[in-house]
Amino acid sequence: MITWMQRHRKYLVITIWISTIAFIGAGFVGWGQYDYGDKAGAVAKVGKISITREELQKSYSNLFNQYNQMFQGKLDEKQAKEFGLQRQALKNLVDQSLILNLAASYQLQISDAELFDLIKTQKAFTKNGQFDKQQYTDILKQNHLTIKEYETSTRRELLIQKTLYLFSPRVSPLEGASIAYAMGVADKIDYKILTPDLLSIIPDETALKSYWEKNKNNYKKAASYDLSVIHQAPLNTNPNEADINAYFQSNTHSFTSNDGKLLELSQARPQVIAALNDAATQKEALRRYIDFKKGALPSSVTVEKINLSSNSTTFSPELLKEITALNTQKAFLKPRKVNNEYVIIKLEKFNPATSKTYEEAKGEANIGYSHEMKKAKLQELAQNSFKTFHGTVSDFITHKESTQIAGLSAQESTEFVNKLFASKQKQGFLTLQSGNVILYNVLEQKLLQDTAVADDNTVMKLKGNLLNQKLLKMLESKYPIKIYAEGI
Repeated sequence: MITWMQRHRKYLVITIWISTIAFIGAGFVGWGQYDYGDKAGAVAKVGKISITREELQKSYSNLFNQYNQMFQGKLDEKQAKEFGLQRQALKNLVDQSLILNLAASYQLQISDAELFDLIKTQKAFTKNGQFDKQQYTDILKQNHLTIKEYETSTRRELLIQKTLYLFSPRVSPLEGASIAYAMGVADKIDYKILTPDLLSIIPDETALKSYWEKNKNNYKKAASYDLSVIHQAPLNTNPNEADINAYFQSNTHSFTSNDGKLLELSQARPQVIAALNDAATQKEALRRYIDFKKGALPSSVTVEKINLSSNSTTFSPELLKEITALNTQKAFLKPRKVNNEYVIIKLEKFNPATSKTYEEAKGEANIGYSHEMKKAKLQELAQNSFKTFHGTVSDFITHKESTQIAGLSAQESTEFVNKLFASKQKQGFLTLQSGNVILYNVLEQKLLQDTAVADDNTVMKLKGNLLNQKLLKMLESKYPIKIYAEGI
C-alpha cells in the first residue's frame, strides 16, 4: 500500500499542504506576529487534534517559500499578508487535522517499517545510491529539525495518504473516453494581461482610516521579551601537554581530515586546544548560570538588558524557540553557544502582541488599502473591457499539454490554462493568484485526432479533486473546528 501511495501521492493529497519534506532545503520564515490566546500554545483545535504554533510557523514558511519562488524571490512579508498566506497556512493544517481525526476513528497507524521505507527513498538522505544515516542527521540539523520532529511529521503525512487511499477513485472506460475528448480540445484565443501595476491609487485619508478600522487586528506589534543576558567570552587556558594528550586519546575519533582519515596528534593539536578552551569556557558559563539563578552573581559580571521581539533575527531560530518557551516558572536558560561565546538568558517580562495605533500602522495599512483598491479597480476594468478588447492571439493550446503563455510565468500559465478550460464562457476574464487578470476571447476550437485515451492518472486526479473537496466538507460538519489565533 505504501509503495502504491508513493507512486501516486500527488493525486491523493490535492487540498492538503504537506510540510515536512517540503521544509527540507527551504528557508525559515518566522511567524510570531499574532495573538494565540491562552490555550497552552495551541493556535487551533480540530476535533481531538491541537494545532501548535510551531506547526503553523512551518506551514507558513513552506507556503511563503512556494509563493516566493513564483515571484522570483521578490515576495516580502507585507505582500504575503495581503495574499492571505497566514490564513491559507492555517487552513492547510485544519484540512490535515480533519483527515487525521478520520484516521483515528478508523484506528489507522503507520508502522516504523512503513516510515523507514519512505525515508530511505528520499534522495537528500542518500549517498552513492544508499540511505546514509549520517547524511540523514546532517541534513535535518542543517534545516533546524530534530529526527523526532521530522519523523513525527513524516508519519503524519503517510497517515494522511493512507487514509485518503481508502477513498481513492477508480477509472471506468467511459470516464476515460469522456476525459480524453475533453483533453483533446484545443483553443486559439485572443488574450490581454491586466496587472495591478497598470493602476495608481491616490490615498484618501478618510478611506484609509476606515480601511484600518476594519482591519486593525491585522496590524500588530510583535510580542516581545525583556531579557537579562550574560555573555561568557572564550577563555584561553593554555593547556599543558598532559591535558592535550589525555583529551586527544579520549576523543581520537573526533579529529579527522576532510577525507575521513584519523589525524595524528601533531596534526590535530590546534583543534584539541580549541576544544579544551571551549570546554573551560562552557564550565565557567555554567558556574555563572548557577550564581545567576541563586542571586549570587558577582558584581563584576555585566548583565545586559535587551528587548527581543518574537520575530527577531538576533539569535538562531532554535534559540529563539527556546526563549519564547520561557515563563515565570522557568525563567532561566542554561548556557547556549552563540558564535564563539556562551550566553545565559533570563526572562524578565513577556510583552504580548498589541494592536498598532493608526499612526503606527498607517504605512502598512496604506499598502493593504492600495492593494485592495487596485484589485477592485482591476476587476472593474476587466468587467468593462472584456467584450471589446484586442490583445495577443495565441497558437492552439490544450489542457493536457504544458503551455507557456507569453507574458505569464510557468505557474501563471498553468493556472490560466486550467481555469480557461474549466470556464464555460467563450469570452470573459480570469483572475490569477498573483493578482493579474487575463481577458480572453476563444476565437477557434478544434478536436485533436491523436487523443484516443486519457491518462488514468489524469482522470483519477480530477475525480480525486472532487472527492477530497466533498470529503473535507463532510468532515468539517463532523469534527468541531476552534480557532484561537486572532488576527488571521
